Amino acid sequence: MTAWLLSGLGLLILLLAGDALVRGAVNLSLRIGVPALIVSLTIVAFGTSAPELLIAISAIKENAPGIALGNVVGSNTANILLVLGLPALLATLHTSECDSRKNYVFMLLATVLFIGLAFCGVFNLFSGAILLAALSFVLWTAFREAHAHRKACGKACAEDDDFDGLEEADPDMPYWKISVYLVLGLIGLPMGAHLLVDNATIIARTYGVSETVIGLTLIAVGTSLPELATTIMAALRRQADVALGNVIGSNMFNLLAIVGIATLFGRIPVDPEFLRFDLWVMLGASLLLVPFVFFKRDITRGWGILLTSLYAVYVISLLV
Repeated sequence: MTAWLLSGLGLLILLLAGDALVRGAVNLSLRIGVPALIVSLTIVAFGTSAPELLIAISAIKENAPGIALGNVVGSNTANILLVLGLPALLATLHTSECDSRKNYVFMLLATVLFIGLAFCGVFNLFSGAILLAALSFVLWTAFREAHAHRKACGKACAEDDDFDGLEEADPDMPYWKISVYLVLGLIGLPMGAHLLVDNATIIARTYGVSETVIGLTLIAVGTSLPELATTIMAALRRQADVALGNVIGSNMFNLLAIVGIATLFGRIPVDPEFLRFDLWVMLGASLLLVPFVFFKRDITRGWGILLTSLYAVYVISLLV
């Protein structure tokens, strides 16, 4: 019971510290003159994935690589089936109004690249460099498009867009408050990751469940909670572009950045079960977005029931 409580505490610390780091980094960047659009594409994306990154690094150091890889693969599957499915039960996601085709294609290519590298049997410095190179290309493309948009749109448009979609942004936040957010985030993230990984490993050994399954289920769902909260609010506010963009961006960042950076701290061997089952579930879940991205279908309550049911079946298949 103590291990479960400490795992929950570690997860709570991770989520709060990740939120604090994002708020601090966003407002520091805006105070020193970095454009909000650039901040949203880099610092916010990195900050919301910081729990996954710290878990991956801690898991490698604690000699539990199954948790590191399971968390990334499990989070991506949960992001699509659960994070889009549950909010659709509350309100229809009007994804027919969104144009996410380019980013979605990038996400699919990142998924295929990740699976291809996984078949090498281990993620090492070489495969990590390939993933980080792909991430650099995606970010460079986003920066180039953002620059072109601002140049074509003009100063007035830039001012209108400056804080759009950045709920963390407060241009008047004092520096002392920014510092508090940054310190809390930087201290809390490694503390929470260490607590969660240590105790999740104890749970796995106590109940005879593999570290990989713990990573795919308990930790994956936990680290997907920020995306779930964001998507529920987006659904209620009829901001389907935020919901879909949040999932696509998070999945792409998880595959390219988290594993890419984690390889700097050690090799990540690939459990054969990943190659037989879990990676294909992740790819299949990603392909389920095709009707919403390319054929302008809304994610209705019926789709929400289907997506959440598929996730429930997947988790049961892991645990049985």
